[in-house]
Amino acid sequence: MSDSIVLIPTYNEKENIEKIIRKVFSLVVPFHVLVIDDSSPDGTAAIVEKLMPEFPGRLFLEQRQGKLGLGRAYIHGFRWALARPYQFVFEMDADFSHNPDDLPRLREACLNGADVAVGSRYIKGVNVVNWPMGRVLMSYSASVYVRFITGMDIRDFTAGFKCYHRKVLEAIELDNIRSVGYGFQIEMKFTAVMHGFRVVEVPIIFTDRTEGVSKMSRGIFKEAALGVIKMKIGSWFRKYSRSS
Repeated sequence: MSDSIVLIPTYNEKENIEKIIRKVFSLVVPFHVLVIDDSSPDGTAAIVEKLMPEFPGRLFLEQRQGKLGLGRAYIHGFRWALARPYQFVFEMDADFSHNPDDLPRLREACLNGADVAVGSRYIKGVNVVNWPMGRVLMSYSASVYVRFITGMDIRDFTAGFKCYHRKVLEAIELDNIRSVGYGFQIEMKFTAVMHGFRVVEVPIIFTDRTEGVSKMSRGIFKEAALGVIKMKIGSWFRKYSRSS
């Protein structure tokens, strides 16, 4: 039994899913993988199902009816993981923008005292490959904006490559996480800090996908920007249990 589970949400990732699963399973650390698929019409789930007999007890699949959003997919995965004895729960994209070789580094950060380890694109300059300049500026500016609103010194607030210690997910009231899109990544970090948990950023190089279609849009960032203000105001009226 592994102490680490990697959650990979998918929607139309047939070009990437088998390769990312095989890469994770090639690592020295014996990670488990849970794919949360939102009824991909391209057959992503069927590819995972075909691989499961090859990796018994290591590869798992949860299928949801409809495209219900990134945040809801991760919440589903968190609940699944918490029903089992995993100590470290990871978020990772299926498209290799997050390098699986960095998974052990995130885990090591949590073993060394971090409660949440974030694969950060901006802790040492701007480490992004193959993104157009407009998208880099939009992403970087979003983190600056969130730091200004929240007062929290996290350099990459929108990062989606993370390792949570189990106790963080147990403490956070997942029903209260409202964001559905990329605002979810901001809200989870903000809530972890408000609960008194230690967030550590681990420098990574983010490489844009080479296969499949990106789900990012300006609308997603606009939704997140408005959500940050609501999140901050809401925190004034909410009590957070503090970690020991």
